[in-house]
Amino acid sequence: MPLRGLIFDFDGLIVDTETAILEAWQQVHAEDGRQADPRILHAIVGHVDMAADLWTAYPASECRDDLAARFLKLTRRRCEAAPVLPGVVELLDAARAAGLRLAVASNSSHRHVDAHLAARGLLERFATVVCREDVPRGKPAPDLYLAALARLDLRADEAVAFEDSLPGHEAAAAAGLRVVVVPNPSTVGDVFTRAAWRVASMGEVSLARLEQLALP
Repeated sequence: MPLRGLIFDFDGLIVDTETAILEAWQQVHAEDGRQADPRILHAIVGHVDMAADLWTAYPASECRDDLAARFLKLTRRRCEAAPVLPGVVELLDAARAAGLRLAVASNSSHRHVDAHLAARGLLERFATVVCREDVPRGKPAPDLYLAALARLDLRADEAVAFEDSLPGHEAAAAAGLRVVVVPNPSTVGDVFTRAAWRVASMGEVSLARLEQLALP
C-alpha cells in the first residue's frame, strides 16, 4: 500500500524532554550532595502511571513533596528550553509537501504536549494529537496508535510510526504499524526488537525510505 500517514511520539522524539527530565532530577540530587541512579528513571521512560520512588538516595524522613516540587520546577525550565530535535522539521515539511496525514500519539497529557508543540510552532502541523487522557490504556498498549489511525482514517499498513522508547515501539507494533526507532540519550542502549528501522537521528529519515517500509 502507498504511504499515506506518519504518527509520531512526542517526548524524546520531537523534543528531548526525557533528557531534560533526567538532568533536572540529577540536579536536585547534586544540589543536595547526593548521587542519582539513572537506572531508576530509565525503568519508567515511556511508561505511564508506573509507581516508582525517585528519591531512594534520600532518607525516608526527607519530604518527598518538597523534592518533587523542586524537581517539577527545574523540569519545566529545562523542557521549555529544549529545542526541536534534528531532522524533525525537515521531515514534517517533506510530509506536508507530499500530502501525508500527520498525528502525534503520546503517553503524556494534552496540557504538556499541545503546549510544547504550540510553543515551537508545530501544533498546526498535525491533523490530530492523541494523548493519554483520550484512551483507556497508555503505551505499551496499542490504544494511542489505534486512536490516531482512526482519526486519520488510515489503516496500519498505510502509515509508519516513530518512537524512541521500548514501551512506545511495542505499542506501535501492537497496533500493526511499522516502527522507526530514534533513540534518545536515555534509551540509546536499549534493544528494540520490533523496530522496522533504527536511526541515530530523524535527519537520517527520508520519505523514499519510509515508502519502502510501507510496502507489503
